[in-house]
Amino acid sequence: MDKFTTLTSTMVPLPIENVDTDQIIPARFLKATTKEGFGDNLFADWRYEKDGSPKKDFVLNNPIYSGKVLVAGKNFGSGSSREHAAWAIAGYGFKVIVSSFFADIFKNNALNNGVLPVVVPENFLSELLININDNPKATVTVDLNNQTITNNANGQSEHFEINSYKKECLLNGFDDIDYLLNRKDLIEKFEQCANK
Repeated sequence: MDKFTTLTSTMVPLPIENVDTDQIIPARFLKATTKEGFGDNLFADWRYEKDGSPKKDFVLNNPIYSGKVLVAGKNFGSGSSREHAAWAIAGYGFKVIVSSFFADIFKNNALNNGVLPVVVPENFLSELLININDNPKATVTVDLNNQTITNNANGQSEHFEINSYKKECLLNGFDDIDYLLNRKDLIEKFEQCANK
């Protein structure tokens, strides 16, 4: 995974509440066992007509919106525990999702795939969505070291929580295996002490 420290980006608004994992990546795409291509099917039923042509009114098909930050409504990622939903978010190119609430399993799956879920108060979320609507080039800055998110349109910042282990993994670009390999010397030293 790529290291994540600080990101400043434009945002893509998805002000829909209770977006579940079946809406993020429909079940018919779950046969694949690798992560490749999942970004192409992110929000597939909202994004494409039955003939595969793009739906003009869906935000991902609107060229005025772009960026590595998805600003979503409350309760994002509810439903099944499919990790494919996080694969699709990451595969599309999003590095951060901002919401006022995430389903726990989705939140962990996102972190495991290098996507940072940032929980903010509802008033901060509403203000972000207003700023994007007023100016699609508005940006947000996410600082993982300091655990802050700043709305650059008005300078308001919020602190967000993250598990310290997952924070360390994101800062270093580690998945769980990379983390253990990075601790190999310590593990071997512990084994030697335990075997004495």
